Amino acid sequence: MTDVRHFTIQHDGVTIPVSRGGRGRPLVLCPGLNSTQADLRELTELLRHDHDVVTFDLRGHGRATAADDYSFEAFLSDLVAVMAELERLDPPSAPLLVGYSLGADLAVHYASAHAGTVAGLVLIDGANPVPDPFITEADAAAFLAMWEELATQQGSLRGTARQVLLTGQEIFDLNVEIDVVRSGILQPYRKIEQPISMIMSASMAGDSGEGPAPQLNQNWRAGVERLVREQPRIATFWLDADHRLPFTHAPEIARIIRGTRDAAGQAGSVTAP
Repeated sequence: MTDVRHFTIQHDGVTIPVSRGGRGRPLVLCPGLNSTQADLRELTELLRHDHDVVTFDLRGHGRATAADDYSFEAFLSDLVAVMAELERLDPPSAPLLVGYSLGADLAVHYASAHAGTVAGLVLIDGANPVPDPFITEADAAAFLAMWEELATQQGSLRGTARQVLLTGQEIFDLNVEIDVVRSGILQPYRKIEQPISMIMSASMAGDSGEGPAPQLNQNWRAGVERLVREQPRIATFWLDADHRLPFTHAPEIARIIRGTRDAAGQAGSVTAP
């Protein structure tokens, strides 16, 4: 494995830790909510065989410092700061921008506002214009309780590269905001001319046939179908996985990303093994 260089970026009162290593075409990997570059280590190491990979932690995640603001725009500013630093370092070519979950949404909004600064997008289980919001008034209390429990469990990771400093309420509030962002995300997509590939989970909410999972999974697929109807050039790949797919299916995702160079612009839907 090639050497990995670590450095930090200071912006908006936040310290963002960045790691860079590998060989080949430049690639920036943006994690999602409640995920860190340490969580994405398997995927990162696979990609470094043929990519110059940059990973980083969003504010309040991993080795990044805490912040007062955990809004969508605040997280987007973290990605903007990382991309600006890479541009300052003068990479040999525009990077492929890969985003997971919230990171996919950030990637779409970044690319739509910074034409020509990325070679293409790979979106992993995010940036989905779902027809219905993920959080409804009827199940808001259950989601808040779930994320408060998650935040409590994450307390055991404090001081590690996998820590998440957000409270359950902050996670809930951001997810409510993401629903609003996704309700209007078709407009940013329209501004992107570079190739786009989506790697999506067939069972985003799990494979249970009971409770909210079936409706959430149906809504997830309907969002992608809606997007591809409007943007038929987007290539989609479905994995038999839930939303944790970067952690459970890293080799499959790495193979798809490697293939984006050859498949750029070839639209279609594929169910990956």
